[in-house]
Amino acid sequence: MSAVPVPYRVASARPETADSVSLGLVADGPPLPAFSPGQFAMVYAFGVGEVPISVSAIDDGGLTFTVRSVGAVSGALCRLGPGGFVGLRGPYGAGWNLDGTQGADVLVVAGGIGLAPLRPVVHRLLGTAGNLAVLVGTRTPADLLYPDELAVWSASARVEVTVDRPDEAWPGSVGVVTSLLDRVRPGPRTAAALVCGPEVMMRRTADALLARGVPAERIQLSLERNMRCGTGHCGHCQLGPLLLCRDGPVVDCTVSRQLLSVREL
Repeated sequence: MSAVPVPYRVASARPETADSVSLGLVADGPPLPAFSPGQFAMVYAFGVGEVPISVSAIDDGGLTFTVRSVGAVSGALCRLGPGGFVGLRGPYGAGWNLDGTQGADVLVVAGGIGLAPLRPVVHRLLGTAGNLAVLVGTRTPADLLYPDELAVWSASARVEVTVDRPDEAWPGSVGVVTSLLDRVRPGPRTAAALVCGPEVMMRRTADALLARGVPAERIQLSLERNMRCGTGHCGHCQLGPLLLCRDGPVVDCTVSRQLLSVREL
């Protein structure tokens, strides 16, 4: 795999929230190898730098990355419009393991921007999982990603959304995303759970699922550390024995639970 970024053209730039944009990209020449849900690319803003971003949609014609503006590089990416260019390296990392989800009860649990890496999973599982439940937690109603798409998913999946801080017009649930788990009753021994969001949210969700009898090997978390090279050479993404750009970002709970329980690891 080349370490030189491959040019991709911005075909669409859709604002998602006040600080998040979905960039639809098409290759300006030979494309990168195929991505799997949960994998990430190093996305390069020319003249600024690059950041790791998980793919949020995979289409025959290109890739979509949902970017939240939190720094110089992500801010530059969010300011791009159609016709702009980025550089991509990848695909990197281990994606979601969907073996055993055919006909099974599947829980997709997302916190904030963590819904973006889970979106391709939902696209793939709609109509194939036995009972698919999508549980989403976000700070405010204005921070909710893909609200129109969530409404479409609800036709064939159980979709529940909760917010930390409601506004006057919010008709739904208020509280942390783990409060939604009691609304779904998957078969505990055969259920599979895929979780992405802030680290504390993932840890508490995993603990709640384990307490409900879901096996640790059937709970997957997408972990995040400071990824620089994407190839496991620089060591910035080390988490205990793992290099997350190579061994993750998706790790099952038999490994991740022990690592996340160590303070400041």
